[in-house]
Amino acid sequence: MAMEIERRFLVKDESWRDLAEGQRYRQGYLSVDPARTVRVRVVGDDAWLTIKSQVSAMSRHEFEYAIPRADAEALMDAACPMVVEKIRYKITHAGHLWEVDEFFGENAGLLVAEIELPDEATEFVRPDWLGEEVTHDGRFTNAYLSQNPYRRWPK
Repeated sequence: MAMEIERRFLVKDESWRDLAEGQRYRQGYLSVDPARTVRVRVVGDDAWLTIKSQVSAMSRHEFEYAIPRADAEALMDAACPMVVEKIRYKITHAGHLWEVDEFFGENAGLLVAEIELPDEATEFVRPDWLGEEVTHDGRFTNAYLSQNPYRRWPK
């Protein structure tokens, strides 16, 4: 069983853009219960089914299985009322990998940076383009965004 420990932040400016190439992600949720989520994801020609169970705001047990892309597409079409589309950029900063997600469709305008850590207490250097931490705000999870798109949030 794998443990995923991550922290999420808003992105405050565009200075990160020249640091990485992005890759398009398409994902839908079969379950969005905060205590347990089930996601299907397509990236290029590859697809996965992922099951996560919450341990804390930062930590989740994660089980991920490769599945045929055609199966993933069929699951999204049949069982996922809203699909989240984004481009993920991977940026290394001060020895840590950051993933910046630029959302599209109903979540357009949202930029979220994530860092995966080996332990909840791990210290790291914040990049200059990092904004407010939103780890403890469940609205910034992809599962929540699949049901409550960013464009529909009150401004």
